[in-house]
Amino acid sequence: MQRIVLHEVGMRDGLQMESATVPLETKVQWLESLAGTGLDVIQVGSFVHPTRVPQMADTDRLFPALAGRVPQGVTLSALVLNEKGLERGFACGVQMVCMGVSASETHSMKNTGMNIAEATTRIIAMAKTATDSGAKVQVSVQSAFGCGYEGPVPQERVLGIVRRYVDAGLRNISLADTAGHATPDQVERLYESLHAIDDGLELACHFHNTYGMAIANCYAAMKAGVQSFESSVAGLGGCPFTKIAGGNVSTEDLVHMLHRMGLRMEVSLDPLIGVARQIAEFFAREMPGTIYRTGPIARQPLQA
Repeated sequence: MQRIVLHEVGMRDGLQMESATVPLETKVQWLESLAGTGLDVIQVGSFVHPTRVPQMADTDRLFPALAGRVPQGVTLSALVLNEKGLERGFACGVQMVCMGVSASETHSMKNTGMNIAEATTRIIAMAKTATDSGAKVQVSVQSAFGCGYEGPVPQERVLGIVRRYVDAGLRNISLADTAGHATPDQVERLYESLHAIDDGLELACHFHNTYGMAIANCYAAMKAGVQSFESSVAGLGGCPFTKIAGGNVSTEDLVHMLHRMGLRMEVSLDPLIGVARQIAEFFAREMPGTIYRTGPIARQPLQA
């Protein structure tokens, strides 16, 4: 099996739905703890207008605040939506830029104010600019498995966006289940279709747990050869521009599953659980994740 890459998005996708403001110092503490667990990529925030997503207003300050506090080898990523956001990311020294297009016309208009064709052209131009500047770039297709407003999204529409990415030389591609509609069989079919377009793509996945299918969909993606998995500590998250927002697959739940399978054993689960509990305490409510509440199943040697 290919090496699994773990991309933590809780401090961006997780916090963007919260109404209570998390102080910068608390975010830095959580980010530093997450980076020390052995995760590969940590998404620090997004460069969006603060009136649209107030929780992301301090992203420009977070990157310099983390200087020297993140282990070598951990990549710090951020989401950008437009050219101004890309400029802000460059100014902060972002190492990995994430950007995407929705496969749902309704979601695309609510999220970006552009239709799919317009958004795709704009994102590809931005991605080329970021690549030329030396940043690692990941492009995504949002609402790839269904839309809360429109229902099923045609697979060919998703593949059409992916083909445009590939034709532009963009090969690190994530499919996002923004509405949480994906099923494991659909996940396998869609990723197999991406392999047919180009079997050398770097494939990532981003599953929301709106209807309780996220961990099963992660396993299906793993079977389909997906290398990178985006998850959120404590199961925080949800897109504020979809009809029914649901949290992401929980990082500690995903790591626990991987450990039970003998994978990514070097990632420390206990500190992840610790951060999830701190988040639950901060927001004074139970989080969507499971393992931070139940505790992990202790790994025991097989009996002869």
